Amino acid sequence: MSIEAETEGSARIIRVGHDRIDAAGAIGFKERIRDLIPGPEKRVIMDLSRVNFLDSSGLGAIVAVMKLLAPERKLELAGLTPTVEKVFRLTRMDSIFTIHPDLARGLGHAG
Repeated sequence: MSIEAETEGSARIIRVGHDRIDAAGAIGFKERIRDLIPGPEKRVIMDLSRVNFLDSSGLGAIVAVMKLLAPERKLELAGLTPTVEKVFRLTRMDSIFTIHPDLARGLGHAG
């Protein structure tokens, strides 16, 4: 699974370069993210613009990342595709996460 991280300003950016986060890859996803999130940045923005499919295991993996960061750091999401956005809306996780339309607007958001 292609996942990369970089620091931009005061945010840690996690770019998910895979088109799906599902049961087959959820454990590897969490482990890879765990390796990429250490740092002083208070905000971690996960760019999901390339993810076209997310099942309940994938959603659980993203929630697990949020819990790994809490309470000192905040996980924000950016660039949800329509299918992924629908999963967040139907599960009401859109009320738990700060969701930005795209990464650029997420970076412009003060947190």
